[in-house]
Amino acid sequence: MSKITVAGTGYVGLVAGVCFAEFGHHVTCVDIDEDKVNLMKSGISPIYEEGLEELMKKNYSAGRIDYTTDYKTAYKDADAIFLGVGTPEQPDGSANLTYIATVARQIAETVENHCLVVVKSTVPVGTNDRVEQFIQDFLVNDVVVEVASNPEFLAQGSAVHDTLHAERIIIGTESKWSEEMLNSIYKPFNIPIVSVNRRSAEMIKYASNDFLALKISYMNDIANLCELVGADIQDVAEGMSYDERIGAKFLNAGIGFGGSCFPKDTQALDYLAQQNSYELQTVKAAISVNKKQKTILYKKASNRLITFSGLKVAILGLTFKPGTDDLREAPSLENVPLLLSQGADIYAYDPVGTNNFAKLYPGGPSGNGSITYVHSIEQALQDANVCFIFTEWGEIKAIDPLMYKRLMRTPLLFDGRNIYSINEMKEAGVEYHSIGRKSGSAETTKGSSHELQSARH
Repeated sequence: MSKITVAGTGYVGLVAGVCFAEFGHHVTCVDIDEDKVNLMKSGISPIYEEGLEELMKKNYSAGRIDYTTDYKTAYKDADAIFLGVGTPEQPDGSANLTYIATVARQIAETVENHCLVVVKSTVPVGTNDRVEQFIQDFLVNDVVVEVASNPEFLAQGSAVHDTLHAERIIIGTESKWSEEMLNSIYKPFNIPIVSVNRRSAEMIKYASNDFLALKISYMNDIANLCELVGADIQDVAEGMSYDERIGAKFLNAGIGFGGSCFPKDTQALDYLAQQNSYELQTVKAAISVNKKQKTILYKKASNRLITFSGLKVAILGLTFKPGTDDLREAPSLENVPLLLSQGADIYAYDPVGTNNFAKLYPGGPSGNGSITYVHSIEQALQDANVCFIFTEWGEIKAIDPLMYKRLMRTPLLFDGRNIYSINEMKEAGVEYHSIGRKSGSAETTKGSSHELQSARH
């Protein structure tokens, strides 16, 4: 088994390190934050990810994984060093490679043995070439360091499963030794390996993520047209799903994609094309559609209501998707400021995301309105004038439609994830608005427009 060091303990680095340890490798995870390192040593994950803490505790107890801030010791005699540090988006859409460069220089000044540096972070095409040259520029000892590309394809909320049971592993190398080293590391995973050159591996990552982003934006575009012509997007999606060339995944219409990958990767690929004097028209369209889609519910509600001022607004779901506490590019971040600026009194519920959201919007008065974080769906809905669903958590999907009718002052629901049956909502007496489907008539509810605009007692 190999001696592996992983730089970075976010979604990519920590999950990769734990999964390497699970298959018997000896792993050291490096992070600059000593408090975070101590937290991980105690078996607590700094990120919310199903099944991660159990594997952390199991492999730490078995002595297969450790956590440290001492990068010099961790890097000096490693067989392979995996880079899982962040590559955040810059204002122009390009990727910020500062963290990659920092770790690369630390490796160059520290390694004492021939080793393989593996970039798992999502980086622009050609970055691995630059990293290898950068390491050579600062290399202190007389050793050989090669660089390989090994992009990740995990989804937040299912990252551990996606890593342990991936559909394929992509490796990009420029030498037989690098290819054999990565094949050896991944052999215990028993997953098909696609071996290409470094630049192809880098492009596979962007091309895959951007294709899925295109698919989502296409369905959202079609959904908006469905509303105008009287078609139902869910019926349309079902009919499309039987075509094997299309498939059933990523056909759900909603209020756009978020997270750490799709928004950043579409912008980065668009930037890369521009830098090479090429225009990726399809990717540009996906970016544009997604931006508009995130506030489509707010616009629907604004047309339905005279004002949000003085209304109790229930928000169910704050994270960009279920199964994670990540807020990056979440629709809630677009809609909450709009609602607060209009004087809404927001009562927000999310099973795991409220602490992160409260760092951005502390509870209490905010703008012209206010925001209160509650611990149950019932608290959010009680006497609410209107409700928005931004995340399809299981407990939100499980709500009986009659609960909206029973608890809300006026059962007026704007569902950004198409969770419920239109007929069930109508039968429950809930005025229901979703994406790409017929909206429930206002006459199906007992609440009058006067009641909707009245302040809470």
